[in-house]
Amino acid sequence: MDSIWTREKKSEPAREALSREQIVRGATALLDSEGLAGLSMRKLAARLDSGATSLYWHVQTKDDLIDLVIDEIYGEIDVPGPELAGWRRGVTLFAHSLRATVLRHVWLPEVIYSRPRLGPNAMSVGSRAIVLFTAAGFIDREVDYAMGSVMSYVIGSASSEVSVRTTIRETGKSMEDWAREIAELTQNSAANDTVPEGRMQWPSGTDVDTMQAEAFEFGLDSILDGLQARVKAADQAG
Repeated sequence: MDSIWTREKKSEPAREALSREQIVRGATALLDSEGLAGLSMRKLAARLDSGATSLYWHVQTKDDLIDLVIDEIYGEIDVPGPELAGWRRGVTLFAHSLRATVLRHVWLPEVIYSRPRLGPNAMSVGSRAIVLFTAAGFIDREVDYAMGSVMSYVIGSASSEVSVRTTIRETGKSMEDWAREIAELTQNSAANDTVPEGRMQWPSGTDVDTMQAEAFEFGLDSILDGLQARVKAADQAG
């Protein structure tokens, strides 16, 4: 696969007023406001008050642009060292940082696995995450499997959160009003015996953000419990 990271970088012309960093910042803002469907070189050039020629000096294609933005966003993800927090606490902080990053850039899950992660920030995040999972006791390919399990959970969970938020926004209601309506529907269903007792509990006054955060914590803790148990079982067998 062709990638901007495997090509030799051009030196910027002396009179070039637009830098790669400016292009990446502008593209990130455009993606955050309009999503992948709203990204085009023409729109970006207009946003930067520049001609398309200046853009094409730095990026040959839209894929190049997306690769640059993705790597810039990887730079937002915090991966603490195990010597600072221990492997489990470190992975927890990494997972929360990744979740927050996806919630800031809701289009990211659509492309994060489809483009090669060869940029400096992506490589740095991967290297530091490998150190964390190695510190947990995983070896060889299991390091990648464990890291992939956590990342897949986080990105999938955050994507689900984004879908809920998008659905609420499209109704024109506030999150509080939407949650109140769902609570009423749930209570009515329970009263009419249309759902099993104890299921679909959505208490009145539920804060959607709090509920999503609690659900994320529960799932993450469950995954880390499982990973920890695997390492412990492997140590006992060995």
